[in-house]
Amino acid sequence: QEDGSNRGTCGKLVCTNFKIAFLDDDSASDDNEPQFKNKIVGENDITLQCVDQIYGVYDEKKKLLTGQLRKYPEKLIIYCKDLRVFNFCLRYTKEEEVKRIVSGIVHHSQTPKLLKRLFLFSYASAAPNNTDGRNQTVMFDTLEDWRDELERTKGNVKYKAVTTNEGYRVSEKLPLYFVVPICVSEESILKYQGRGIPIWCWSCHNGAALLKMSAFPKEQDDSTSQMQKAFLDGIYKTISKPPYELLKMDDLSSSLPSLQDIQTAYTRFKQLFLIDNSTDFWATDVKWFSLLESTNWLEIIRRVLKKAIEVAECLERQHTNVLLIEESATDLCCVISSLVQVMMDSYSRTKSGFQSLIQKEWVIGGHGFLDRCNHLHKSDKEEAPVFLLLLNCVWQLVQQYPPAFEFTETYLTVLSDSLYVPIFSTFFFNSQHQKDTNTSGESLNTQSGPFRFLTVWDWSVQFDPKAQAFLNNPLYAEKPKPDKSQRKTARFKHQRQLSLPLTPTKSSTKRGFFREETDHLIKNILGKRIGKFINSSDEPSTSFREFYDSWHSKPVDYHGLLLPHIDGPEIKVWAQRYLRWIPEAQLHGGGTIATAAKILDLMEEVQSLQVKMDEEHSQAISGDVHSVPLLRNSARLSSLFPFALLQRQSIKPALPTSTWKDLEDEDDLVKRDDEFVDLSGGMS
Repeated sequence: QEDGSNRGTCGKLVCTNFKIAFLDDDSASDDNEPQFKNKIVGENDITLQCVDQIYGVYDEKKKLLTGQLRKYPEKLIIYCKDLRVFNFCLRYTKEEEVKRIVSGIVHHSQTPKLLKRLFLFSYASAAPNNTDGRNQTVMFDTLEDWRDELERTKGNVKYKAVTTNEGYRVSEKLPLYFVVPICVSEESILKYQGRGIPIWCWSCHNGAALLKMSAFPKEQDDSTSQMQKAFLDGIYKTISKPPYELLKMDDLSSSLPSLQDIQTAYTRFKQLFLIDNSTDFWATDVKWFSLLESTNWLEIIRRVLKKAIEVAECLERQHTNVLLIEESATDLCCVISSLVQVMMDSYSRTKSGFQSLIQKEWVIGGHGFLDRCNHLHKSDKEEAPVFLLLLNCVWQLVQQYPPAFEFTETYLTVLSDSLYVPIFSTFFFNSQHQKDTNTSGESLNTQSGPFRFLTVWDWSVQFDPKAQAFLNNPLYAEKPKPDKSQRKTARFKHQRQLSLPLTPTKSSTKRGFFREETDHLIKNILGKRIGKFINSSDEPSTSFREFYDSWHSKPVDYHGLLLPHIDGPEIKVWAQRYLRWIPEAQLHGGGTIATAAKILDLMEEVQSLQVKMDEEHSQAISGDVHSVPLLRNSARLSSLFPFALLQRQSIKPALPTSTWKDLEDEDDLVKRDDEFVDLSGGMS
């Protein structure tokens, strides 16, 4: 049914053990074919994991549907986790069919289920065994992967990859392989099932390391807590050797919002976008900013980014090791450690680097995707959008510094949607142990043998090459590869000039720079407090601001440290993800996508000219030219392309919204959905 009117589209509503699908009677013509099509989930498909809430409409009243139903509704409204809203009118459907489809949908998408009943396992027992060989993502499921990462970050001087957890003899929560300080013994790791052990995340260019640790439970009897305290003191000495090596500890459970706060804020926030008619949209538009602020979601993003900057300052400027502490070290630790690496390590801003980072910190790091996304509908108490919080924070960086990232915001949006596609194992387990124990064994079609799980990083499963082009940033300022054999020829210089110019901000003078460095060195030598740890409270509050302001006053190096702007309105709503299904929020023929379309056109032209030049220089034809999708008709694109296909006619008020609201009481204009009231004639 279309937006409150009596028009609609007829078709079949189907529910399988994978998705709810609406099959349109009018088969879509090729002209209407979207340019960015998901090969697995169509535009009228909702995977069972993507269903958020289901409402039934009885005599114009909305009622939440759960469990057994005594009476069946005349209309079904499905709210999705990717913020789509579907209205299905069942008034003209036979009663028996209504009962069957409504109870089927409610049962399959809302009732608790067993892990092995997920479609993931049905699919994996029949999946084609041809994953993309060109995938460069490091999976971190072997010892070599960890050793390579240590070598890449020069962390192998002080840290070692250990095999202590082979066979999961230390803990089922820890991965098979991980990295610890060289001095930590196997006995220490085994003593408390891996609790109280600093686990390495990443090493900075200056040798300072980012570590995480799962804390001991707070409520313990005295003798146990004394033993644990003594154990921790011994462990800290392995990473804190003043004055040469300092350690700063940060208990994230006290310095950041709780998971419950994050869940509450996001629940409020998403309600602003689950809009299924124009009337609701224009009613909320009047008090948009106050509604947005009251959710507290943007404030949580700001606090998380601020914490990541504080950690970056300790590593970069104070040359201090940072130990992040959390009860399980698999929620906010993952968010902060990933953000710090995105800000400090340009490799994490490439597509394969970012995917490897998610594998390392989240998938192998043991983030409980199954519980946090509530894929099995077991417990709402465990649910919290922790991974979405990370993607929202990364998006802030991507939109503030586009040339620094090899991927686009569309990539992040698609990644957030993939959380709910139960074909990939990436986001459907709580730990590596849980995946390993469920990989072998009987598959559902009685053939025994291991399941062939797909990884989400093989994008060819969801998108063809033309659509995948939207995931890559055409304006990425690639790092020039140092080639010793090649002298600095004119051509090399010319290539450098093709990258984007640095932001025209005030640059610091040479003299000031050296003075700053000298002051810093003197402070470092005099300021080390031997034998004491630096606690958060010790730190002068001006230090963060000074670091933040000083960095923002210099030109941006897209391959160096990146600090997000976090003051006031700098933190924005991720419009592409949250507003993409709302026609009223679209700019036709405008927005960033129109710019991107023009850039892609230009790049295609440059590439074809380059091919012609190469052909002229040598008769051999240049082979591998990346195909870029043609977007010639950019005027017809909407700002939320490639996702939004207009689903309803928007009746936009012709007056500014505040005037519209004032008129609402006397004229009741807002309730007239079927006519466009043009009030502009009487205005100058």
